[in-house]
Amino acid sequence: MNPEIPSIRRIWGIAWPIIISLLAQNIVGVTDTAFLGRVSEVALGGAAIGGLFYIILFMVGHGFTTGVQILIARRFGEKNFKEIGHIFDNSFYFLALASVFITAFIYFLGPLILKPVVSSHAIFEAASTYLSYRVFGLFFAMMGLLYRAFYTGITYTRYLSITSTIMAVVNIGLDYVLIFGKAGFPEMGIAGAAIASAISEFCALVFFIIVTQRTDRVKPYNLFKFLKPDFKLIRSTLGVSVFIMIQFVLSLSVWFVFFLIIEKMGERSLAISNIARSVYMFLMIPGWALCSVTNTLVSNMLGEGKPSLVMPVTFKIMKFSVLLLLGIIILAALVPKFILGIFTADDGLVQAAIPTYYIILTALFFFSLMSVLFNAVLGTANTRITLIIEIITLTFYVFYTWLIAIKLHQPVEIAWTAEWIYAFFLGILSYSYLKWGKWQLKSV
Repeated sequence: MNPEIPSIRRIWGIAWPIIISLLAQNIVGVTDTAFLGRVSEVALGGAAIGGLFYIILFMVGHGFTTGVQILIARRFGEKNFKEIGHIFDNSFYFLALASVFITAFIYFLGPLILKPVVSSHAIFEAASTYLSYRVFGLFFAMMGLLYRAFYTGITYTRYLSITSTIMAVVNIGLDYVLIFGKAGFPEMGIAGAAIASAISEFCALVFFIIVTQRTDRVKPYNLFKFLKPDFKLIRSTLGVSVFIMIQFVLSLSVWFVFFLIIEKMGERSLAISNIARSVYMFLMIPGWALCSVTNTLVSNMLGEGKPSLVMPVTFKIMKFSVLLLLGIIILAALVPKFILGIFTADDGLVQAAIPTYYIILTALFFFSLMSVLFNAVLGTANTRITLIIEIITLTFYVFYTWLIAIKLHQPVEIAWTAEWIYAFFLGILSYSYLKWGKWQLKSV
């Protein structure tokens, strides 16, 4: 065994706080779905459509900070610590401005964009209500992403789990009192879910700020100097991030199209798909964490001048992913009604969702493996290539979804097999580039 290749213990040491962090973050979405599933199918569908529209534009910040994470990880590998603070501060400037523009865009134009594409008037009204409140958490969420990128890039992920736990606890408490009108609060339904999410993101950011100011661990990185903006550095960061931003927005836009196609199949199919999405995202948490570890370690290796270790590290993470995800999938397959029952109290809806549930469990396994390969490509900072891979993959994904759902009129569970198609092309194209591409020469 090559001692330069991180051990499973090292990989797990970086991954587990991210897993806890993502688990807590996803509890926000799970809580919204679970509580709104007890309000009505319209509220559940409205939150699905409104939430996806919000996340599409939120992906601008997520894509940018993923690029920031890659750059910070590269500088960390180079031991150029002072430059990390310079990257962080200038990224703050960009995200602050971007969040203001995106908030205004969603608030004023969101309903106008949704109206022509949503068939059900009730779901349109619910989605518009959700957006009008949810959007005010965008600034806090984007700044939280910046802190996550920093801590992941320097492989010090401990605070991520604490911050996200705070966010989840606040969200659960506020969801309960605001959605159902408890503890003297008015019953706000879907609006309460949106407000709870926004406030929980604010609380998480406050913790990040406090703990970062007080810990000696981050002092070498020169954060919070806030010198005048370095537009050359911002452009350089955008040079890495812009393709990720486009990729993330495009990917979520296509998933939004997927849900619009499902919406044409009826409110029951949309409710099933919203539950399926929540289960899928929740069970994929270990996979997402290992993806983040992959692009960080790949970038670290390249910063240290060790490109020969990239493939061995990637394959080691994939093997670990197989063991981790298989255990989760087998356990989940044994208790479908229990897991689906978390999201709705409607026994008929639970029963109707079971076929889709098993489809997403199989998709989960393949997607977790293929995503590690894709994130290895991302870690090389060849983000133009990752965008090309995403575009080709999504083209097949959309065509397949249209063919199954619209042309052949298959049931909702068959439409969800599109996730198999997505994983297949993502993995094949990513592996091909890692095997034969010239990523070793990329400098950032």
